[in-house]
Amino acid sequence: MLAAAQLAPGLDILRISLHVFAATVWIGGQVVLAGLLPTVRGFGPDAPGKIARAFGRLSWPAFWLLVATGIWNAASVGSPHGSGWDAVLGVKVLVVIVAGACVYAHTKVSSAQLRGITAGLGLLFSLVAMVLGVALSG
Repeated sequence: MLAAAQLAPGLDILRISLHVFAATVWIGGQVVLAGLLPTVRGFGPDAPGKIARAFGRLSWPAFWLLVATGIWNAASVGSPHGSGWDAVLGVKVLVVIVAGACVYAHTKVSSAQLRGITAGLGLLFSLVAMVLGVALSG
């Protein structure tokens, strides 16, 4: 006989919901901005920078919420995890650091080419971190 499905405990619902929300803002916002950039450029030379700074006021708090809830997620799993799980977690932590560094570099470089490269790498590493997070969720 199959066991009846149960709802997750309230604290798990909060933790995972906050993590998914923050990922939606961080990753989804990057995708949306990339899609809007050609249109935004038509609003004038200052428009892309203004839009990027406004997004930064939303995305960086989301990034730090991702980090905090990610730590909470890992701590909630309990131990032992197994060497494979631990290895994937280690890679994910490294990927998150690289993603944040790329996006931060994007805000500091002056070359349009470097801005494009760092934005693309930031999104790529953010997506890899998301996939690794799904793998860790078991």
